[in-house]
Amino acid sequence: MPRLSPDTLGSLPETVARPAYDRGRITPGIVHLGVGAFHRAHQAVYLDTLLAAQPDWGIIGASLRRPDTKTALEPQGGLYTLAVRDAEGTALRVIGAVLEVCDANTQREALLERMADPAIRIVCLTVTEKGYCHDPASGELDTRHPDIVHDLAHPAAPVSAPGLIAEALARRRGRGIAPFTVMSCDNLPANGRTARRIVTAFAGLRDPDLGAFVARSVAFPGTMVDRIVPATTDADRAAVSGALGVEDAWPVVTEPFSQWVIEDDFPTGRPAFEKAGAEMVEDVAPFEKMKLRMLNGAHSTMAYLGYLAGYRTMAETVADPDFRTFVADMMTREIMPTLEMPGTDLGAYRDALIARFANPVLHHRTWQIAMDGSQKLPQRLLDTIRARLERGEPSIRLALGVAAWMRFASGTDENGADIDVRDPLADRLIFLGQQARTNPDAMATAYLGLAEVFGDDLPNVAAFRQQVVTHLGHLLHEGAKRTVARVVGGSG
Repeated sequence: MPRLSPDTLGSLPETVARPAYDRGRITPGIVHLGVGAFHRAHQAVYLDTLLAAQPDWGIIGASLRRPDTKTALEPQGGLYTLAVRDAEGTALRVIGAVLEVCDANTQREALLERMADPAIRIVCLTVTEKGYCHDPASGELDTRHPDIVHDLAHPAAPVSAPGLIAEALARRRGRGIAPFTVMSCDNLPANGRTARRIVTAFAGLRDPDLGAFVARSVAFPGTMVDRIVPATTDADRAAVSGALGVEDAWPVVTEPFSQWVIEDDFPTGRPAFEKAGAEMVEDVAPFEKMKLRMLNGAHSTMAYLGYLAGYRTMAETVADPDFRTFVADMMTREIMPTLEMPGTDLGAYRDALIARFANPVLHHRTWQIAMDGSQKLPQRLLDTIRARLERGEPSIRLALGVAAWMRFASGTDENGADIDVRDPLADRLIFLGQQARTNPDAMATAYLGLAEVFGDDLPNVAAFRQQVVTHLGHLLHEGAKRTVARVVGGSG
C-alpha cells in the first residue's frame, strides 16, 4: 500500500477532507514543542483551518524525547489523518499544518535556529506537567532536576523545554530580533503564569540580564485546552489506512468536541484563532479552573477507579451505573460548589462531560489517563480539596480519587498482577506501596509524606487523612467496585 504523502493526496476518497490550501505557499510562524497526539488533534487542527487565509502560520513541530513522530510523519511530508469518532461513525480529515518535525536529540541546533528565526512569532508547548521541570506542589522551578542541572551547565545545548526557550530567546536578543510569544497549551494550573515563572527563573539563573529581559519583554498568554485524544492503536492505523486507501503511519483519533480558550496577549502578532472556533479572553483562569476540576479531576478519578475495577476504557467505566452516578455526584456535590462561573451552565457542562466519557467508540484507556498521577494530582484533585476545606466542607468522593491513585501507584492490582505505573516517581511510589502492603494506614502515611505532591498542609488535616485511610481500607480489602457502590449508597 502506498504511503500518505503530498503525492497521494489526490487519490484519496472524496469523503476524506484535505487541506484547503496550497501547502507550497505555507511558511512557518510557530514552533511547537511536544508534537504529540494531543497537539496534532487540537492546536494543529485550528491552524489547519486558518492557513488558507493566513499562510504564514505553519507549524514546525519538535519532539523532545523520542523521534517517533518525526519517523512517522517525515515520509508523509508532515501529513496525517484526524479521525473524529462518535456513535454515528468516523469522519476523516487530512491535516497539513505541520510542515516539519524536528527531533531535539539529534537536531538540537537546527531547532534552536528555527526558534531564533524572525519568522517564528509563537513558541507553544504540550510537554505535559513534567516537561516544565518544576515542583508541582509549589509551582517553582526544580533546580535539582537533572535536565535543569544539565542546561545550566550547558546553556547552548539544552535538553529541557525551559532551556530551549531560554537559549532561543538569548539568540534573538543578541541578534536584535523581537522575542517570540510563549504559549503553554498544557493542563496545569495557570499555565501561562507557570511557564513565565519557570522560564524567567531558569533564564535568571543562567544570566541575570537574560532573566530580566524575559520578565520585561516576553508574553506568556494562558490557555485552556480540551479534547479527548486516546493513544493511537494498531487497529486505528489499520482502519484509517484502509479507509484512505494509503498507509498513514500515525493518524490521531479524537472526539467531535474541541475547546480552546486563549488570553489575547501576542505582541508580535497571532493567527485569527477566533475564526477557527477558539475563544479569545482577557483572563483564562475561570475556564481553566472549571476544566481542571470538573473534566480533569473527574477523568483522573475515574481512570484510577476504573482500572482497579478491571475496566479497560473510560467508556466501559462510565457504563457501570454506580460509576456513572459516582462521577456525576462528585462533580455536582463537591466540585461545582467550588467554582464561580457567572453565565456558565455548570450542570450542562457536567452532562456534556459525562456524555463525552461515555463515547463508546473513543477507546480512551484508563491506564493511559492514569499516567503521571504524581504530577496531575495537585491541580486536578488536591486544589479542589483545599477549597472545600476552606469552606468547612467534606470531600468524600475527591478523597476516594486520592486513595484510588495511591492504590494504583502501589503497583499491584486487585488480582495480584503488576501494574505498569508510568510516573516520574514510579520507582519510589511502587517501593512505598510494597512497604505498606495491605495496611491502609501505612499506605496513606507513606504517600501523604510526598511533600512534592501533597505539600505540608494536607497531610496534617486529620479529617482528610482519615477519609483517605478509610477509602484505602475498602479499596484494599473489598475492591474498587464495592467501594464505589458503598459511596454511591451513602455508606462510604
